[in-house]
Amino acid sequence: MEKWYLMTIVVLIGLTVRWTVSLNSYSGAGKPPMFGDYEAQRHWQEITFNLPVKQWYFNSSDNNLQYWGLDYPPLTAYHSLLCAYVAKFINPDWIALHTSRGYESQAHKLFMRTTVLIADLLIYIPAVVLYCCCLKEISTKKKIANALCILLYPGLILIDYGHFQYNSVSLGFALWGVLGVSCDCDLLGSLAFCLAINYKQMELYHALPFFCFLLGKCFKKGLKGKGFVLLVKLACIVVASFVLCWLPFFTEREQTLQVLRRLFPVDRGLFEDKVANIWCSFNVFLKIKDILPRHIQLIMSFCFTFLSLLPACIKLILQPSSKGFKFTLVSCALSFFLFSFQVHEKSILLVSLPVCLVLSEIPFMSTWFLLVSTFSMLPLLLKDELLMPSVVTTMAFFIACVTSFSIFEKTSEEELQLKSFSISVRKYLPCFTFLSRIIQYLFLISVITMVLLTLMTVTLDPPQKLPDLFSVLVCFVSCLNFLFFLVYFNIIIMWDSKSGRNQKKIS
Repeated sequence: MEKWYLMTIVVLIGLTVRWTVSLNSYSGAGKPPMFGDYEAQRHWQEITFNLPVKQWYFNSSDNNLQYWGLDYPPLTAYHSLLCAYVAKFINPDWIALHTSRGYESQAHKLFMRTTVLIADLLIYIPAVVLYCCCLKEISTKKKIANALCILLYPGLILIDYGHFQYNSVSLGFALWGVLGVSCDCDLLGSLAFCLAINYKQMELYHALPFFCFLLGKCFKKGLKGKGFVLLVKLACIVVASFVLCWLPFFTEREQTLQVLRRLFPVDRGLFEDKVANIWCSFNVFLKIKDILPRHIQLIMSFCFTFLSLLPACIKLILQPSSKGFKFTLVSCALSFFLFSFQVHEKSILLVSLPVCLVLSEIPFMSTWFLLVSTFSMLPLLLKDELLMPSVVTTMAFFIACVTSFSIFEKTSEEELQLKSFSISVRKYLPCFTFLSRIIQYLFLISVITMVLLTLMTVTLDPPQKLPDLFSVLVCFVSCLNFLFFLVYFNIIIMWDSKSGRNQKKIS
């Protein structure tokens, strides 16, 4: 009883922080003619409510795709339509065709913020609570502390409740999927993940680990027996869920193709704005967007992404385990973020979710990564006038992690899950005994750099000839951190010993 009482308090703390952040500014507030993501979400409500389904993704006099045209999968459109019905009941002006463009008021802001909170309460937060309650081999106190730290992760709060998006919906469905397949409820887990993909196509970052983990399970059961039956059931679930979500767009071939074109806009180029991945960082030194043809950029990004995630995926197929699945989710999502085509800065949240899931296993490295992921979005957060919420939520999260997990005491090779790797290296270099110390120094350098860059960005004006200097530095420093983490997580995966049974798992 005390466990649920404390968990309720944790959820209330998470909700309080979320609502407090929502009182601040949002993307594009008072900035015509395009405004920002807040207006995009409102506009999608306007379009889905006033136009027939077959016009949602097509350019027309009533649906100018250059003005926040719908570019997410059907489930997002259905969610927008549901919100639009509620908006129509409260105030029809909020979704009036054409005349509602750029609509802003305190009442409308309250409505939009409430829709995010309700989605969070229905999908994401219950998944977090259940995940933490199902963790094995840790105390009730640690489960509650784990839930607190995940719910206080500043990146997701600042983007959904500050900037304004519904990332908690797709991430929540993905987390339900993780819970399902980790608990051997493979069909329900697959269904939940299909819903995640059909809400946001960026959930494809997590698709390969799900596929490899389930395929590995089928191989383990035997493809001539139970494994084959499971494979057929999984295929049926995936096909049925996609057919149901896409049914209105299967009436005509051009409808389906147009939705796909909107979901995967190759013409937008290798990256947009300032994003902390390889291509944006490398573009500082060599303008690859201008030098290389578009199709070469596409092939290059595909090859780098595929090669970087291949080892972890192969191992997951051969040795499927809940622990390996979670770490492969991190590795694959990070590979997509660093190397894939058309990445946005907010896509780092797709890496942060699985990192949150291993917070209790490697608290020091997970906390460090989650701090860097929030810092990497600094230019966007400053643009939305969210400096103070960013600082306060980041400090609250850091304090929660330090007090809950004593992270600075969890830096030994064993606590970092690098013991197997270190033993392998010491066979050739007996003096290799300083790995944990190096990681501590790197953490210190990383934190100091992030603090200094934040102060410089806020207090100093960049040179006139280099107006994007600080934004580029934030992206470059974050990218270096992410490359280090990619190597680190792949080392854990590839050198994972048979002592996995001693790790905390989901039953």
